[in-house]
Amino acid sequence: MHLPFFLARRYLFAKKSHSAINIISGISACGVAVATAALVCVLSVFNGFRDLIGSLYSTFDPQLEVVPVRGKYAAADDAALRRAAAVEGVALSSACLEENALILYKGNPLVVTIKGVDANFGRVTGVDSIVRAPSGASMPLPELSVAGVDYAVPGFGLACRMGVNFGQLQLCAPRRGERINLANPAESFNVADIFSAGVYFQVSQKRYDDVYLLTSLDFARRLFEQEGRITSLELKLKDGADAEAVERRVAAAAGPAYEVRNRMEQHAETFNVMKIEKLVAYGFLTFIVLVACFNIIGSVSMLIIDKRDNIATLRCLGMDDRALTRIFLIESRLITLVGAVAGLALGLLLCWLQESFGFLRLGGSEGSFIVDAYPVSIHWTDVVLVFVTVVAVGFLSVWYPVRYLSRRFL
Repeated sequence: MHLPFFLARRYLFAKKSHSAINIISGISACGVAVATAALVCVLSVFNGFRDLIGSLYSTFDPQLEVVPVRGKYAAADDAALRRAAAVEGVALSSACLEENALILYKGNPLVVTIKGVDANFGRVTGVDSIVRAPSGASMPLPELSVAGVDYAVPGFGLACRMGVNFGQLQLCAPRRGERINLANPAESFNVADIFSAGVYFQVSQKRYDDVYLLTSLDFARRLFEQEGRITSLELKLKDGADAEAVERRVAAAAGPAYEVRNRMEQHAETFNVMKIEKLVAYGFLTFIVLVACFNIIGSVSMLIIDKRDNIATLRCLGMDDRALTRIFLIESRLITLVGAVAGLALGLLLCWLQESFGFLRLGGSEGSFIVDAYPVSIHWTDVVLVFVTVVAVGFLSVWYPVRYLSRRFL
């Protein structure tokens, strides 16, 4: 066995002449372990919230969305869109038109987002799983146009303000390409009636539940004077299809005039903010790891002083100064490795306990939030990142101090 490593290992686990050195070495390893466990737990909680929000969006958003690069509208019969919908790996497509409108409900104007969808929308997205009857029972998305009568399905927030069975609504939208006539503003708006479908949907996200109103694609086209046009083509992939490969093929088929977005790209602002928060937390906790590693310097310095007689014997036996220094460098690195491995094990155990039993609860009464306990999701890439970070910070932080102390005391 390599002699410096053998001696470093023996110094780490053997009893010292002063028990305080053993205690300080244990505290150093515990400090690194606690900081490592904190890194694992915090990053896993961020992953848990990210996965939770992504799962909520997946019920309303498609797996892939094709939108125009310039402008908001595109021709529904565009050959590029037909090629995109026919790409290998795409199971279904749904044409949608989305725009803002004004509701006059009991004298209170409400700005809402009208989303006109075709018959495939319920199968392309997971909206069928979040549509509720007035009783709260789950049901599939109903037909939105029957015998010339157009129906609307509001989000939960809108339904709370208007009532699920709101009867008849008047929707107003500016006429296409016209300025508002101040003398007679009513002439500058299209007005159309829509009726209650007696149901609502609940995404548990205010950006959808409070402002969205689902209706038929034909109704939205008439209201906004966009006959034969859409704002997006939404795609569902076949089971087992490689999402990234299909996305590349769809982008190639649609051409440069269209942009293809996956679910994360459809909500880039939200996920980018979460990513920045995760990076900031990672940076702060890495600094705490660095502070914890400074305890190792104190432990090794005391060990160097304690082992000066042994070092004199080793020097008489022919060991040079470089090999002597390596003993204590390896000693400090072993403390870092022990702390890192113990911290990873502790962090993974805590994450498993939280995921299984939900010990750490969110504030408020049960049912106040989407989940009652902090969600955790262990990503093994993060576990590897934490291990590499702790080892790198530990090795680099003790390199110069241990060499300096070795030169001074040995």
